[in-house]
Amino acid sequence: MIAVQNVSKSFALFRNPAQRVRQLLPGGSRAQEFWALRGVSLRVESGEVVALIGPNGSGKSTLLQIVCGVLQPTTGRVLCAGRVTGLLELGAGFNPDFTGRENVYMSGEVMGLPRRLIETRFPDITDFAEIGEFMDRPVREYSSGMYLRLAFSTAIHVDPDILVVDEALAVGDAVFSARCVRKFEQFRIAGKTVLLVSHDLGLVKRLASRAVFLVDGQVRFLGAASDAVNRYVGFVLEKQHDTEDTPSSTETSASFRHGDGASRIVDVAITDRFGRKCGAFEAGDRLCVRVQAEMRKDVDDPVVGLLIRNRIGMDVFGTNTRVEGLQIGAVAAGDLLEVCFALDCAFARNEYTVTVATQYRDGMSQDWVDDVASFRVVNAPEIAGVVHIPTVIQYSIRQPSAAAKEAQPE
Repeated sequence: MIAVQNVSKSFALFRNPAQRVRQLLPGGSRAQEFWALRGVSLRVESGEVVALIGPNGSGKSTLLQIVCGVLQPTTGRVLCAGRVTGLLELGAGFNPDFTGRENVYMSGEVMGLPRRLIETRFPDITDFAEIGEFMDRPVREYSSGMYLRLAFSTAIHVDPDILVVDEALAVGDAVFSARCVRKFEQFRIAGKTVLLVSHDLGLVKRLASRAVFLVDGQVRFLGAASDAVNRYVGFVLEKQHDTEDTPSSTETSASFRHGDGASRIVDVAITDRFGRKCGAFEAGDRLCVRVQAEMRKDVDDPVVGLLIRNRIGMDVFGTNTRVEGLQIGAVAAGDLLEVCFALDCAFARNEYTVTVATQYRDGMSQDWVDDVASFRVVNAPEIAGVVHIPTVIQYSIRQPSAAAKEAQPE
């Protein structure tokens, strides 16, 4: 369990080294105060995975360092129940002249494990890292991927009660990343507490039950991971508009709906092939999403799109009129634009949400509405994944030849 109670952290900023010295003298100039965190409160229970998301400089890494005890808060406190292992900078304690084996033992002892226990877990560490004969080579000879795998494997095999991770999966190939994700899921099932930072929003949706959206050191939102990701995406898009001096009709906090207001979506309906509103479909049914938008300004060739997500917020399918090669042409203010997306239901049995948007050709949003409608798929085959792709399977059974039979041992 982690309890972050009203934590704030300030740093002194100096314009140059001379100012650092002068501020020690009577009447010397004072340093500028920068607050990286302001009044952050958070509780992560055992068996829970919570993610920190937000733009660079929002205080995510600072908060992780405070949780791990690397930094002390200016105000507030952090309580942790159990052994804490932090993956803040993988391999930071490795000695480049030591072999991988020597670094594993050294890191384990630094984390408080007796050597006998490290010897017991060493085979698991080497199997997970998969660096082969390089385990007995100096780590300065390792590639960055090998270095990462060994450091990550060492950290997660010390059996922590609390795992704190800062972009640990930003490096490494897809196979290793998938292996790490499975390890996180095992941690969750085992009742471990995980607090992680990641810019991979798909990973956040998959792993985290809740997420914290931080902006300028303050909690902008704390709740379901998919909701936090939606708010973060909306925040980023609004910032892009601000950068380009494009007026915005919504507040950042209302990021389930964002855009510059050149058009506004007034109705979204999910219907069957006959135009009847429907909330449940079987595999192979025709599914239609009808979007109506009221134009507030004259727009040349607007783009209308949809995005379908599953119940945990993972993007399953998305398209728009530009991708499909449809040019709508000039639309005047006051016009009501209606677009219908018709597709065959090829989704696995699950619940899905529909996000719709009106955009310009360059992708900037006029009106974006997250998870505005939902539907479920029933009576679909029990398959793995999120889509049902028709598959043809062939098989054959062959009898072994006489020579093969004679060669078989008695």
